[in-house]
Amino acid sequence: MEFDFNINHLFPDKITLVGENSSYRKHANSKILQRNLQIVIEVLGQRSARAQQLTGSITTLLKSQLNNQRIYVLKEANANNSGLGCVIGFLKTGKKRLFVLDRDGNHNEMNPLCVLDFYVHESQQRKGCGLCLFKHMLHVEGVKASHLAIDRPSHKFISFLKKHFSLWATVPQVNNFVIFDGFF
Repeated sequence: MEFDFNINHLFPDKITLVGENSSYRKHANSKILQRNLQIVIEVLGQRSARAQQLTGSITTLLKSQLNNQRIYVLKEANANNSGLGCVIGFLKTGKKRLFVLDRDGNHNEMNPLCVLDFYVHESQQRKGCGLCLFKHMLHVEGVKASHLAIDRPSHKFISFLKKHFSLWATVPQVNNFVIFDGFF
């Protein structure tokens, strides 16, 4: 996705972590950068909602800041004819207090790391961009894919997890989150 401002100034790295505990806050201290960041995150949230056929966006900059969530933004620095770069996708994580059922049906109150939203622009899907983004998040968070709780994953996301991380056996839950064998 192209914007009329310089994505490379906004996101210094190929994958930039935006969140409370990231060094990004020091980087984006000007009002212009904050406004541009808000625009990018709002557009990404809207595109993700449309792709998932949701009635409204679940990702906004304000919601993410209030809920201490982290957003990983993937860019292509050399894209866009004017050299402004473009945004390819994002992945939003955060801890949630959940009641999770294990294989025996026992309730477990936990605060696992959750994947709350994940979107790669349609023109960049099936090119390894999502895998790059997801692996980067796993590395930074220091977690295995099987230890994540995933909020309402789409069929595409379930297929992605099966193909790249051999996650296919889910543990049925009463909430909207999906966990896989190996979670516990």
